[in-house]
Amino acid sequence: MEKDWVVVYKTVDLYRAEMAKQILEGEGIEAVVMNHKDSTYLVFGEIELLVKSENESSAVQLLKDLEN
Repeated sequence: MEKDWVVVYKTVDLYRAEMAKQILEGEGIEAVVMNHKDSTYLVFGEIELLVKSENESSAVQLLKDLEN
């Protein structure tokens, strides 16, 4: 991943990450889901949502009411 991407949301639930991604993409913000969950033991690890650094403040504002 290029270094100008930043994490704006973390969760343990894939559906929440995908929901957050859809919110951002609906506003024209490109977002990428990075799944760091262990493939054997799904209770370990998190899923991160990343955006380009120039969109960080807008993305955080859009996702502020999304429960984690």
